[in-house]
Amino acid sequence: MDSKEHLNPKASQMKGVDYMSTVIAQKWGNSLGIRIPKEAADRIGIDQGSEIELNVIGSENIITLKPKRTRKKYTLEELLSQITPENRHKEIDFGIEGRELI
Repeated sequence: MDSKEHLNPKASQMKGVDYMSTVIAQKWGNSLGIRIPKEAADRIGIDQGSEIELNVIGSENIITLKPKRTRKKYTLEELLSQITPENRHKEIDFGIEGRELI
C-alpha cells in the first residue's frame, strides 16, 4: 500500500474504510502496544478488558482487530432441562470389543 494512500482519508473511504486514525506503537514489556481511539472502540463495541481477535495478512501487511464474542456458558441444570423424550435417542448396542468385563 502506498504511504500517501494510507494517510489520505478519501482514498481509504473509497476502499470501504469507515474510520481511520493514526496511532503510535509503543513498547509494552517484550511486545508492542497501540491505543485504540475511543471513537473506534465505540464503533466496534469494545471497552477495557474486551478480548480482541488479531489477524495478520502477511502478504498484504494488514492487521485486523475483531472483538471476540463470548459464548454463553450453560450450567448443567440448563442443559438437562432441555432434554425431552422427543430429542432423546435410543440406547445403541456397539457389541463387545476386546475383553471388557460387563
